[in-house]
Amino acid sequence: METILSPEKKELICIGCPLGCNVAVELEDGQITAITGNTCPRGADYVRKELTDPKRIVTSLVRVKGGELAVVPVKTVSDIPKGQVMDCIRELKAVELNAPVSMGDVAVKNVCGTGVDVVVTANVEKGTSCIEE
Repeated sequence: METILSPEKKELICIGCPLGCNVAVELEDGQITAITGNTCPRGADYVRKELTDPKRIVTSLVRVKGGELAVVPVKTVSDIPKGQVMDCIRELKAVELNAPVSMGDVAVKNVCGTGVDVVVTANVEKGTSCIEE
């Protein structure tokens, strides 16, 4: 006798655009059978990606030595596997750049072996920050 199981249901909040739709997903035998609640096509794309290969853009700060500011914002140039986000943050914690730094400078090449670089997203000129070096 075969047991018929009801489809598995999941709910996600889409981060594909500013609307933040509540998207419902039905899965059967690990396969997506229905996606509802998304207002735009990005919602369905986000859900498919999130359930099969979740990735994230990482934004953080790194220290700057000899700069007018003590830190500079950085981000990955593309998304990295969600499971490696904390490893990326730990790697960035050890980074210290020398001023001046410019927007677009590569702070870390191939972060955590992902093939993705981390770039600076602001300018920091030489100077004396309010934090002792």
